[in-house]
Amino acid sequence: MKPFAELDIVQLQQAHPECGLPTGAVGTVVLVYRQGEAYEVEFVRPDGTTQAVITLPAAEVAAPAAHAARQAA
Repeated sequence: MKPFAELDIVQLQQAHPECGLPTGAVGTVVLVYRQGEAYEVEFVRPDGTTQAVITLPAAEVAAPAAHAARQAA
């Protein structure tokens, strides 16, 4: 799988309860570290305010299920 790029949408593969983020939460990549080894991801509440910005290793993010299905088609 190729690395995500800035502004790509990603989905959490494990919960981060310290940030209030469940498994499956969707966020936006805002920074890519070392050609995709890790990502800075912003998670936004429905009202548009930032819930969390966290650095995640590549293994903890994936393309959202709906997005992956569209790419496979």
